[in-house]
Amino acid sequence: MIKRRKTRQVKVGGVKIGGGAPVSIQSMAKVDTSDVKAVAAQVKRLETAGCEIIRVAVKSFDDARAIRDIKRKINIPLVADIHFNHRLAIESINSGADKIRLNPGNIGKRGDVEAVVRAAKKAKIPVRIGVNSGSVGNRHKKQASLHLVDSALGYIKIFEELDFHDIIISLKASDVVTTIEAYRRISGVSDYPLHLGITASGSYDPGVIKSAIGIGSLLADGIGDTIRVSLAADPVEEVIAARRILSSVGARHFGPEVISCPTCGRCQVDLRRIVCELENILQRTNNKKKAAEEPLTIAIMGCEVNGPGEAKEADIGIAFGKNSGMLFKKGKKIKRVDSKNAIKELLKII
Repeated sequence: MIKRRKTRQVKVGGVKIGGGAPVSIQSMAKVDTSDVKAVAAQVKRLETAGCEIIRVAVKSFDDARAIRDIKRKINIPLVADIHFNHRLAIESINSGADKIRLNPGNIGKRGDVEAVVRAAKKAKIPVRIGVNSGSVGNRHKKQASLHLVDSALGYIKIFEELDFHDIIISLKASDVVTTIEAYRRISGVSDYPLHLGITASGSYDPGVIKSAIGIGSLLADGIGDTIRVSLAADPVEEVIAARRILSSVGARHFGPEVISCPTCGRCQVDLRRIVCELENILQRTNNKKKAAEEPLTIAIMGCEVNGPGEAKEADIGIAFGKNSGMLFKKGKKIKRVDSKNAIKELLKII
Protein backbone atom coordinates (compact mmCIF):
# COMPACT_ATOMS: atom_id res chain seq x y z
CA MET A 1 0.00 0.00 0.00
CA ILE A 2 1.21 3.50 -0.87
CA LYS A 3 1.41 5.85 2.10
CA ARG A 4 -0.07 9.08 0.81
CA ARG A 5 1.20 12.51 1.79
CA LYS A 6 -1.11 14.22 4.28
CA THR A 7 -2.72 17.35 2.89
CA ARG A 8 -5.50 19.78 3.63
CA GLN A 9 -8.81 18.97 1.99
CA VAL A 10 -10.43 21.24 -0.57
CA LYS A 11 -13.85 20.80 -2.19
CA VAL A 12 -14.48 21.50 -5.87
CA GLY A 13 -18.23 21.34 -6.19
CA GLY A 14 -19.05 17.94 -4.75
CA VAL A 15 -15.57 16.46 -5.30
CA LYS A 16 -13.13 16.33 -2.39
CA ILE A 17 -9.44 16.85 -3.18
CA GLY A 18 -6.74 15.96 -0.65
CA GLY A 19 -7.18 14.99 2.97
CA GLY A 20 -7.27 11.29 2.10
CA ALA A 21 -9.93 11.58 -0.61
CA PRO A 22 -9.49 9.38 -3.71
CA VAL A 23 -7.22 10.86 -6.38
CA SER A 24 -9.67 12.54 -8.75
CA ILE A 25 -9.52 12.63 -12.55
CA GLN A 26 -9.71 15.84 -14.54
CA SER A 27 -9.75 16.81 -18.19
CA MET A 28 -10.26 19.97 -20.21
CA ALA A 29 -12.88 20.82 -22.83
CA LYS A 30 -11.25 21.30 -26.24
CA VAL A 31 -13.90 23.39 -27.96
CA ASP A 32 -14.77 27.09 -27.79
CA THR A 33 -16.22 27.73 -24.33
CA SER A 34 -18.83 30.19 -25.64
CA ASP A 35 -20.29 27.32 -27.71
CA VAL A 36 -22.38 25.96 -24.85
CA LYS A 37 -23.88 23.10 -26.86
CA ALA A 38 -20.49 21.83 -28.05
CA VAL A 39 -18.94 22.06 -24.58
CA ALA A 40 -21.86 20.27 -22.94
CA ALA A 41 -21.73 17.48 -25.52
CA GLN A 42 -18.01 16.96 -25.00
CA VAL A 43 -18.34 17.02 -21.22
CA LYS A 44 -21.10 14.41 -21.38
CA ARG A 45 -18.71 12.09 -23.23
CA LEU A 46 -16.05 12.78 -20.61
CA GLU A 47 -18.47 12.08 -17.76
CA THR A 48 -19.30 8.72 -19.33
CA ALA A 49 -15.57 7.92 -19.58
CA GLY A 50 -15.05 8.68 -15.87
CA CYS A 51 -14.02 12.35 -15.77
CA GLU A 52 -14.78 13.88 -12.37
CA ILE A 53 -13.80 17.55 -12.85
CA ILE A 54 -13.81 19.53 -16.10
CA ARG A 55 -11.87 22.70 -16.93
CA VAL A 56 -12.75 25.23 -19.62
CA ALA A 57 -10.60 27.93 -21.20
CA VAL A 58 -11.90 31.43 -20.45
CA LYS A 59 -10.38 33.86 -22.92
CA SER A 60 -13.27 36.35 -23.13
CA PHE A 61 -16.21 37.64 -21.15
CA ASP A 62 -18.51 35.65 -23.44
CA ASP A 63 -16.67 32.51 -22.32
CA ALA A 64 -16.99 33.50 -18.67
CA ARG A 65 -20.71 34.17 -19.00
CA ALA A 66 -21.23 30.85 -20.82
CA ILE A 67 -20.20 29.00 -17.67
CA ARG A 68 -23.65 29.57 -16.16
CA ASP A 69 -25.39 27.82 -19.08
CA ILE A 70 -22.80 25.05 -19.33
CA LYS A 71 -23.24 24.17 -15.66
CA ARG A 72 -26.96 23.62 -16.19
CA LYS A 73 -26.19 20.91 -18.74
CA ILE A 74 -23.44 18.93 -16.97
CA ASN A 75 -23.13 16.94 -13.76
CA ILE A 76 -19.51 17.44 -12.73
CA PRO A 77 -17.73 20.48 -11.23
CA LEU A 78 -16.46 23.12 -13.65
CA VAL A 79 -13.14 24.97 -13.38
CA ALA A 80 -12.43 28.27 -15.15
CA ASP A 81 -8.93 28.46 -16.63
CA ILE A 82 -7.76 32.07 -16.44
CA HIS A 83 -4.75 33.77 -18.02
CA PHE A 84 -3.69 37.41 -18.49
CA ASN A 85 -6.93 39.10 -17.36
CA HIS A 86 -7.95 38.75 -13.71
CA ARG A 87 -11.36 40.27 -14.47
CA LEU A 88 -12.23 37.11 -16.39
CA ALA A 89 -11.75 35.16 -13.15
CA ILE A 90 -14.16 37.43 -11.29
CA GLU A 91 -16.75 37.16 -14.09
CA SER A 92 -16.35 33.36 -14.04
CA ILE A 93 -16.91 33.32 -10.28
CA ASN A 94 -20.06 35.38 -10.74
CA SER A 95 -21.21 32.85 -13.36
CA GLY A 96 -20.91 29.98 -10.90
CA ALA A 97 -17.50 28.39 -11.57
CA ASP A 98 -16.64 25.76 -8.97
CA LYS A 99 -12.93 26.60 -9.01
CA ILE A 100 -10.57 29.12 -10.58
CA ARG A 101 -7.16 28.34 -12.04
CA LEU A 102 -4.71 31.26 -11.96
CA ASN A 103 -1.29 31.30 -13.61
CA PRO A 104 1.40 33.22 -11.68
CA GLY A 105 3.29 33.59 -14.95
CA ASN A 106 0.76 35.95 -16.51
CA ILE A 107 -1.35 37.34 -13.65
CA GLY A 108 1.26 38.83 -11.38
CA LYS A 109 0.06 42.19 -10.10
CA ARG A 110 -0.70 41.86 -6.42
CA GLY A 111 -3.84 43.96 -6.64
CA ASP A 112 -5.23 41.75 -9.40
CA VAL A 113 -4.49 38.58 -7.43
CA GLU A 114 -6.06 40.01 -4.29
CA ALA A 115 -9.24 40.92 -6.20
CA VAL A 116 -9.64 37.33 -7.40
CA VAL A 117 -8.89 35.88 -3.97
CA ARG A 118 -11.50 38.10 -2.32
CA ALA A 119 -14.11 37.10 -4.90
CA ALA A 120 -13.30 33.39 -4.50
CA LYS A 121 -13.43 33.72 -0.73
CA LYS A 122 -16.85 35.34 -0.90
CA ALA A 123 -18.11 32.62 -3.27
CA LYS A 124 -16.50 29.91 -1.10
CA ILE A 125 -14.69 28.25 -4.00
CA PRO A 126 -11.03 27.16 -4.24
CA VAL A 127 -8.27 28.47 -6.47
CA ARG A 128 -5.61 26.40 -8.18
CA ILE A 129 -2.25 28.09 -8.38
CA GLY A 130 -1.19 26.58 -11.68
CA VAL A 131 2.47 27.18 -12.43
CA ASN A 132 3.75 26.19 -15.89
CA SER A 133 7.42 26.27 -16.87
CA GLY A 134 6.53 27.91 -20.17
CA SER A 135 4.90 30.85 -18.38
CA VAL A 136 7.35 31.54 -15.56
CA GLY A 137 10.52 30.69 -17.48
CA ASN A 138 13.17 28.15 -16.54
CA ARG A 139 16.22 30.32 -15.74
CA HIS A 140 18.83 27.60 -15.96
CA LYS A 141 17.66 24.05 -16.66
CA LYS A 142 19.24 22.77 -13.43
CA GLN A 143 17.22 25.32 -11.44
CA ALA A 144 13.95 24.89 -13.32
CA SER A 145 12.16 22.90 -10.62
CA LEU A 146 13.29 25.34 -7.93
CA HIS A 147 11.96 28.26 -9.97
CA LEU A 148 8.55 26.58 -10.29
CA VAL A 149 8.37 26.07 -6.54
CA ASP A 150 9.50 29.61 -5.73
CA SER A 151 6.85 31.01 -8.06
CA ALA A 152 4.11 29.00 -6.35
CA LEU A 153 5.28 29.89 -2.83
CA GLY A 154 5.32 33.59 -3.65
CA TYR A 155 1.72 33.38 -4.84
CA ILE A 156 0.66 31.31 -1.84
CA LYS A 157 1.99 34.01 0.48
CA ILE A 158 -0.46 36.54 -0.98
CA PHE A 159 -3.36 34.12 -0.50
CA GLU A 160 -2.40 33.33 3.09
CA GLU A 161 -2.03 37.00 3.98
CA LEU A 162 -5.69 37.34 2.96
CA ASP A 163 -6.54 34.32 5.15
CA PHE A 164 -7.42 32.21 2.11
CA HIS A 165 -6.45 28.55 2.29
CA ASP A 166 -8.70 26.77 -0.21
CA ILE A 167 -5.70 26.31 -2.46
CA ILE A 168 -4.59 23.59 -4.86
CA ILE A 169 -1.12 23.72 -6.41
CA SER A 170 0.27 22.46 -9.71
CA LEU A 171 3.86 22.72 -10.97
CA LYS A 172 3.95 21.48 -14.54
CA ALA A 173 6.76 21.27 -17.08
CA SER A 174 7.01 19.38 -20.35
CA ASP A 175 10.21 17.82 -18.98
CA VAL A 176 9.34 14.82 -16.83
CA VAL A 177 12.32 15.01 -14.45
CA THR A 178 11.80 18.74 -13.83
CA THR A 179 8.14 18.11 -13.01
CA ILE A 180 8.92 15.29 -10.60
CA GLU A 181 11.59 17.34 -8.84
CA ALA A 182 9.26 20.33 -8.49
CA TYR A 183 6.45 18.32 -6.93
CA ARG A 184 8.82 16.58 -4.55
CA ARG A 185 10.20 19.95 -3.45
CA ILE A 186 6.79 21.55 -2.87
CA SER A 187 5.48 18.50 -1.01
CA GLY A 188 8.24 18.98 1.56
CA VAL A 189 7.30 22.58 2.41
CA SER A 190 3.53 22.76 1.86
CA ASP A 191 0.49 20.74 2.88
CA TYR A 192 -1.84 22.03 0.17
CA PRO A 193 -3.27 19.36 -2.17
CA LEU A 194 -1.44 18.87 -5.44
CA HIS A 195 -2.78 18.63 -8.99
CA LEU A 196 -0.41 16.43 -11.03
CA GLY A 197 0.34 16.50 -14.73
CA ILE A 198 2.98 16.83 -17.42
CA THR A 199 2.22 19.86 -19.56
CA ALA A 200 2.60 19.85 -23.36
CA SER A 201 3.38 16.14 -23.27
CA GLY A 202 2.61 15.67 -26.97
CA SER A 203 0.37 13.35 -28.97
CA TYR A 204 -1.17 10.19 -27.59
CA ASP A 205 1.73 7.70 -27.56
CA PRO A 206 4.58 9.89 -26.26
CA GLY A 207 2.17 11.84 -24.06
CA VAL A 208 0.85 8.77 -22.30
CA ILE A 209 4.38 7.48 -21.68
CA LYS A 210 5.60 10.81 -20.27
CA SER A 211 2.49 11.17 -18.12
CA ALA A 212 2.66 7.60 -16.84
CA ILE A 213 6.28 8.06 -15.78
CA GLY A 214 5.81 11.50 -14.25
CA ILE A 215 2.42 11.11 -12.61
CA GLY A 216 3.03 7.46 -11.73
CA SER A 217 6.37 8.19 -10.04
CA LEU A 218 4.79 10.86 -7.86
CA LEU A 219 1.76 8.76 -6.98
CA ALA A 220 4.10 5.92 -5.98
CA ASP A 221 5.78 8.42 -3.63
CA GLY A 222 2.38 9.19 -2.10
CA ILE A 223 2.30 12.61 -3.78
CA GLY A 224 -0.75 13.84 -5.67
CA ASP A 225 -4.43 14.41 -5.01
CA THR A 226 -5.91 15.01 -8.46
CA ILE A 227 -4.52 14.43 -11.95
CA ARG A 228 -4.89 15.43 -15.58
CA VAL A 229 -3.18 13.58 -18.40
CA SER A 230 -2.58 16.32 -20.97
CA LEU A 231 -2.63 14.95 -24.53
CA ALA A 232 -2.92 16.38 -28.03
CA ALA A 233 -5.78 13.95 -28.52
CA ASP A 234 -9.47 13.43 -27.83
CA PRO A 235 -10.00 14.39 -24.17
CA VAL A 236 -11.70 11.05 -23.54
CA GLU A 237 -8.29 9.47 -24.13
CA GLU A 238 -6.94 11.64 -21.30
CA VAL A 239 -9.51 10.19 -18.90
CA ILE A 240 -8.90 6.59 -19.97
CA ALA A 241 -5.14 7.08 -19.57
CA ALA A 242 -5.64 8.64 -16.13
CA ARG A 243 -7.71 5.68 -14.97
CA ARG A 244 -5.03 3.29 -16.19
CA ILE A 245 -2.26 5.19 -14.41
CA LEU A 246 -4.21 5.23 -11.14
CA SER A 247 -4.99 1.53 -11.47
CA SER A 248 -1.38 0.65 -12.27
CA VAL A 249 -0.08 2.12 -9.01
CA GLY A 250 -3.03 0.82 -7.00
CA ALA A 251 -4.33 4.31 -6.19
CA ARG A 252 -7.81 3.45 -7.47
CA HIS A 253 -9.50 0.52 -9.18
CA PHE A 254 -11.80 0.73 -12.18
CA GLY A 255 -12.97 -2.80 -12.81
CA PRO A 256 -10.83 -5.83 -13.60
CA GLU A 257 -7.13 -5.54 -14.43
CA VAL A 258 -5.86 -7.84 -17.17
CA ILE A 259 -2.28 -9.12 -17.05
CA SER A 260 -0.83 -11.24 -19.83
CA CYS A 261 2.51 -12.54 -21.01
CA PRO A 262 4.23 -10.82 -23.97
CA THR A 263 4.15 -14.13 -25.92
CA CYS A 264 7.07 -15.90 -27.57
CA GLY A 265 7.70 -18.96 -29.69
CA ARG A 266 6.25 -21.19 -26.95
CA CYS A 267 2.77 -19.70 -27.26
CA GLN A 268 0.41 -21.93 -29.26
CA VAL A 269 -2.81 -19.88 -29.14
CA ASP A 270 -3.76 -16.48 -30.53
CA LEU A 271 -3.19 -14.83 -27.17
CA ARG A 272 -3.08 -11.28 -28.53
CA ARG A 273 -6.58 -11.64 -29.98
CA ILE A 274 -7.95 -13.06 -26.73
CA VAL A 275 -6.41 -10.34 -24.58
CA CYS A 276 -7.44 -7.48 -26.86
CA GLU A 277 -11.01 -8.75 -27.18
CA LEU A 278 -11.39 -9.13 -23.41
CA GLU A 279 -9.86 -5.70 -22.71
CA ASN A 280 -12.20 -4.04 -25.19
CA ILE A 281 -15.24 -5.66 -23.59
CA LEU A 282 -14.10 -4.68 -20.10
CA GLN A 283 -13.27 -1.13 -21.18
CA ARG A 284 -16.78 -0.59 -22.49
CA THR A 285 -18.22 -1.97 -19.26
CA ASN A 286 -15.81 -0.17 -16.92
CA ASN A 287 -16.52 3.24 -18.45
CA LYS A 288 -20.10 2.93 -17.24
CA LYS A 289 -19.06 2.21 -13.68
CA LYS A 290 -17.61 4.21 -10.84
CA ALA A 291 -14.40 3.15 -9.12
CA ALA A 292 -14.48 -0.30 -7.57
CA GLU A 293 -13.76 -0.89 -3.90
CA GLU A 294 -11.64 -3.99 -4.50
CA PRO A 295 -9.36 -4.87 -7.42
CA LEU A 296 -9.99 -7.92 -9.60
CA THR A 297 -6.99 -9.36 -11.44
CA ILE A 298 -7.32 -11.55 -14.52
CA ALA A 299 -4.25 -13.37 -15.86
CA ILE A 300 -4.15 -14.66 -19.43
CA MET A 301 -0.93 -16.56 -20.00
CA GLY A 302 0.38 -18.22 -23.15
CA CYS A 303 2.53 -21.15 -22.01
CA GLU A 304 3.59 -23.42 -19.18
CA VAL A 305 6.68 -21.43 -18.05
CA ASN A 306 5.02 -18.72 -15.94
CA GLY A 307 1.44 -19.39 -16.95
CA PRO A 308 0.19 -21.69 -14.18
CA GLY A 309 1.87 -19.65 -11.44
CA GLU A 310 0.50 -16.31 -12.67
CA ALA A 311 -2.96 -17.81 -13.27
CA LYS A 312 -3.04 -19.20 -9.73
CA GLU A 313 -1.98 -15.92 -8.16
CA ALA A 314 -4.66 -13.92 -10.00
CA ASP A 315 -8.31 -13.86 -8.97
CA ILE A 316 -9.15 -15.45 -12.31
CA GLY A 317 -6.66 -16.89 -14.76
CA ILE A 318 -6.08 -19.07 -17.77
CA ALA A 319 -2.80 -20.83 -18.48
CA PHE A 320 -2.80 -21.93 -22.13
CA GLY A 321 -1.06 -24.84 -23.76
CA LYS A 322 -1.81 -26.03 -27.28
CA ASN A 323 -5.23 -24.71 -28.36
CA SER A 324 -6.66 -24.93 -24.83
CA GLY A 325 -5.92 -23.81 -21.31
CA MET A 326 -6.61 -24.47 -17.64
CA LEU A 327 -9.01 -22.03 -16.03
CA PHE A 328 -8.24 -21.01 -12.42
CA LYS A 329 -10.32 -19.16 -9.85
CA LYS A 330 -8.65 -18.01 -6.62
CA GLY A 331 -5.79 -20.43 -7.23
CA LYS A 332 -7.98 -23.49 -7.81
CA LYS A 333 -8.41 -25.33 -11.09
CA ILE A 334 -11.92 -24.99 -12.49
CA LYS A 335 -11.83 -26.67 -15.88
CA ARG A 336 -10.03 -26.88 -19.19
CA VAL A 337 -11.33 -24.51 -21.86
CA ASP A 338 -10.81 -24.29 -25.61
CA SER A 339 -9.08 -21.12 -26.78
CA LYS A 340 -12.10 -20.29 -28.98
CA ASN A 341 -14.38 -20.21 -25.93
CA ALA A 342 -11.93 -18.57 -23.52
CA ILE A 343 -13.57 -15.12 -23.55
CA LYS A 344 -17.03 -16.57 -22.96
CA GLU A 345 -15.80 -18.68 -20.06
CA LEU A 346 -13.90 -15.76 -18.47
CA LEU A 347 -16.89 -13.44 -18.70
CA LYS A 348 -19.09 -16.00 -16.97
CA ILE A 349 -16.79 -15.97 -13.94
CA ILE A 350 -16.17 -12.20 -14.03
